Amino acid sequence: MLRRKIEDRIRDFYEKDKKALLITGARQVGKTYIIREFGRSAFESFIEINFLENRTAQTLLENAVSSADILLRISAIADQPLIPGKTLIFFDEVQECKEIVTAIKFLVDEGSYRYILSGSLLGVNLKDIRSAPVGYMDVFEMYPLDFEEFALANGVSQRVIDSLRNAYKSRTLVDSLVHERMMDLFRLYLIVGGMPSVVTRYLKTNNLQEVTQEQQAILSLYRQDISKYDPKNKLYLEDIFALIPSELNAKNKRFILKNLNENFKFSRYQNSFLWLKNAGVALPTFCVTEPTVPLMLNKSANLFKLFLSDVGLLAAMYMDGIQIKLLNREKNINFGSVYENVAAQELKAHGFKLYYFNSKKQGELDFIVEKDGDVLPIEIKSGKDYARHAALDNVMGNPDYAIPMAYVFQNDNVKVDGRIVYLPMYMLMFLQKETNTAPQIYKIDLDGLK
Repeated sequence: MLRRKIEDRIRDFYEKDKKALLITGARQVGKTYIIREFGRSAFESFIEINFLENRTAQTLLENAVSSADILLRISAIADQPLIPGKTLIFFDEVQECKEIVTAIKFLVDEGSYRYILSGSLLGVNLKDIRSAPVGYMDVFEMYPLDFEEFALANGVSQRVIDSLRNAYKSRTLVDSLVHERMMDLFRLYLIVGGMPSVVTRYLKTNNLQEVTQEQQAILSLYRQDISKYDPKNKLYLEDIFALIPSELNAKNKRFILKNLNENFKFSRYQNSFLWLKNAGVALPTFCVTEPTVPLMLNKSANLFKLFLSDVGLLAAMYMDGIQIKLLNREKNINFGSVYENVAAQELKAHGFKLYYFNSKKQGELDFIVEKDGDVLPIEIKSGKDYARHAALDNVMGNPDYAIPMAYVFQNDNVKVDGRIVYLPMYMLMFLQKETNTAPQIYKIDLDGLK
């Protein structure tokens, strides 16, 4: 079994909250599997209702007059007993029965059982639900395995992970042997990626050919989803999806619309990009005009890079033996695109909104995020000249920005040079967006106004 961090989040949620939970994410990231594992281990009774496989279940809500009526119908099709306070009911493929999302409010209010929901293309299919159960359901998004999960799956001990985390925090050198082994594992991650079925296939066979076959099957599934969307013209989705690898391999990695069609503007393609984002297939990274908080106010909506949600799928789309070239560190391919794709998916999975900075005068930064109230520039370097970064020097030297620190992720060991911290690529796994759960109490003094 692959250990996933989201399982701890789910377990913690059901210990502390009475609401329902919706798990979203791209196809094949392991949503159904992780819900089943959690439900069977944490509850005395686990009931799964799949609205795609069980057509009878789709009529569940027809003519139902109350939550008691819905529960009576569930009990009629369930293969496990409904035990008050000890049953988790899993509604899967809820895109086939959107009404259940609205009905969750009444089921949660009734209070006898717990509920969890998931399905396919939920970011696309559930945008038009009639009544979102605000206050009755939370949403967790699930991603492919990040690099830490991949390392643990491959047998790296928690002790080693913890020692690397300490080195990241203290900015101290990693043992040279450990560093080399972790960089080897990182290069393997560039090829395998984090889709659970692909990782499992690799762990069972160590056969990169079978890994590629599994990845191609997932890509075919994505293409099938695309072909079903707006079948008449598909809003250029197929062209955009196919262009992602070559656009990332271009000099500036920005998505250039003229490569699709010389005569169309961004507004014509906007829905297609939104579909890829909402389906969890692609990760748009938007340009900001100034590296100042809040970054959202400086965002250019029509200037962006488009990364794939999984670097292994990107490698599979490149084909032409790139897997062996990556492992052999050959110099005749551009590692930058796959390195940056890893950075994008790690940052996204760890809670960051994705931006990059570009200025004619100062140059371009690969990524820029908000962390602890400040702007954090991030450069991704795949070659040996990682200390050469004119754009980063320009930005860090600009007193108007007053940026306290910048990270350069590269292939060598840890090093600190003034306000610039050089970190090995695998330490991306430790860059997390902190969530402040402590109450923020503020009371204004109104003496004299009463």
